[in-house]
Amino acid sequence: MSRERVYALLRQKPEEFVSGQELSQQLGISRAAVWKAIEGLRRDGYTIEGRTGLGYRLAFTPDVLVEREIRWHLGRDCPDLRCLKEVDSTNSYLKREALLGASHRTVATANCQTAGRGRMTRKFVSPPDRGVYLSVLFRPEVPPEALLGASGMAAAAVCNAVERTAGIRPGIKWPNDLVLHGKKLCGILTELSIEGETGMVETLVIGAGVNVSHSREDFGPEVAEIATSLAMEGYTVSRPALAAAMIEELYQLSDTMGGDVSGWVDHYRRDCVTLGKQVKLLWTDRQIEALALDVDSQLGLVVLLPDGTKTTIRTGEVSVRGLYGYA
Repeated sequence: MSRERVYALLRQKPEEFVSGQELSQQLGISRAAVWKAIEGLRRDGYTIEGRTGLGYRLAFTPDVLVEREIRWHLGRDCPDLRCLKEVDSTNSYLKREALLGASHRTVATANCQTAGRGRMTRKFVSPPDRGVYLSVLFRPEVPPEALLGASGMAAAAVCNAVERTAGIRPGIKWPNDLVLHGKKLCGILTELSIEGETGMVETLVIGAGVNVSHSREDFGPEVAEIATSLAMEGYTVSRPALAAAMIEELYQLSDTMGGDVSGWVDHYRRDCVTLGKQVKLLWTDRQIEALALDVDSQLGLVVLLPDGTKTTIRTGEVSVRGLYGYA
């Protein structure tokens, strides 16, 4: 499309004016087509300054999760990137698309989720124009046990993306919440399907929702006390740049699935704020205080129980003293 080609040329020279004639000659389109593309970009929210005798200059780029913006920041190929204005859940969307044949590494982003989901069937607040809501579909062809730590490693990957774009590295509350200054910044949800005959993983969908420019009022009373955003903590980040970094990091994680993941385990152990803390194991029939000691090679949480025995937790809820109101 002429609009995308004009955008690419203007984006390459953000501080310079590019004449209509130059745009026309480089792209092999008419001056009228150039003007039509410029007007289309303006309708999309771009501020394009036009001066007689000088041409056009891209003066402002909107902070929107659209394909052209995310691809501008991507440093590697993303074969299938789907940018949705609104969806029930990016995870749910990709699970449906997987049944229709969506390919390995298909990415879905959304400006808004109407039914965002987290762990334990919790809702994930996903208002428009505020966060990065993104999921990736993988077809790893490995046994399920090879992916036991995938959710936690995905959290480490998103930590990398946040640090790259915002300049701050969050911590990780076991198993996969990203936290900043004691409050929840991001949730991770991983969902896999298994092929019945072979027992191998058929699909793995990793979803992440990062709170970028939310205010306290955006969260609602049920989560306002425990949630935060990058903006609330004083950090400014481009949403498309963050989305691109998340895609790159999750792709890098997928490169190691079924192989040596020790580097990801080391990153997780370094970032995990649960370790060394008193925790409360919220089991269905009782609650037990314990000391979080370590994570194993599959990111199970190793805890010391009051009777002096050690055990490894792989599922369930763990409340960490000092986080989310646990005193």
